[in-house]
Amino acid sequence: MEARRIAIIGSGAIGGVLAAAAADAGHDVTLCVRTPFERLLLENDGESREVPVTLATEPGVLGEVDWILLTTKVQDVPSTAPWLEKLATESTPLVVVQNGVEHRESVAAMGLPAPVLPALIYVAAERVAPGRIVCRSRSKLVTEDNELGARFRALLGTTSANISLTTDFRTEAWRKMLVNLAANPITALTLRRLDVLREPDILELSKKVLAEAIAVAQAEGAQLTQADADRLIDNYSRMFPTDNGTSMLYDRLAGLPTEHEHITGPLVRAAREHGIPVPHNETLLALMRALRPMRLPRV
Repeated sequence: MEARRIAIIGSGAIGGVLAAAAADAGHDVTLCVRTPFERLLLENDGESREVPVTLATEPGVLGEVDWILLTTKVQDVPSTAPWLEKLATESTPLVVVQNGVEHRESVAAMGLPAPVLPALIYVAAERVAPGRIVCRSRSKLVTEDNELGARFRALLGTTSANISLTTDFRTEAWRKMLVNLAANPITALTLRRLDVLREPDILELSKKVLAEAIAVAQAEGAQLTQADADRLIDNYSRMFPTDNGTSMLYDRLAGLPTEHEHITGPLVRAAREHGIPVPHNETLLALMRALRPMRLPRV
């Protein structure tokens, strides 16, 4: 494919992983950041490489771009308004790569003319310092099976970012929610990596959290069953590398706000609308809301 100009808003783990994939596909990549750093390093399997990207700290320095990838946490989207208002035109697709089920809603208030493509990403990646990303798995993206989704898949081609298309993005978004609903708040609250999910009591708690989530997801129209939760629980106890963490854990360690209001929050709100009891998720949400942001030693 012809090289395209791609702006990635957000220089965390996901932004860094996608910047590397876009650069590997031969594109001209600009990372839009608040605080500059010297270079972008991606470490994989113990080997580190520099990713060829340009850094921009002001929207005014960029001309037109062909694609925008928004990779910030949902709660940080309002701070990206200067970038999006400058770059998001009718002819510039905006790919919203986020957790949760509010991809379009998170940018809707800005009234942008750009076509919006929601996307999910599965990857074990950690930002360990500004401009330094440790990636512990291959990345998999899921987006909508439409003309824009097909163009996005072609954009990244056969790079490290494996993109699949779905005709039922709602179900896939709730499926990704299952991955986040227990692991993220539990690791953030306990300040432990995924090894905590193998504790018998924590495993039982996770089962209850996910059983509640299945009921809500079904009420919201997602085609999920208890078997989906059971498979995930099996992964907790057998397959997930225990040295991996979660985005909420990493944010808590860095003293940053966590995205509990956009993961557990939507589930609890939907549960109340449908009259479905979710006491375990409500408890996790209450505990996450009670945390005070402070920088902590890495675990």
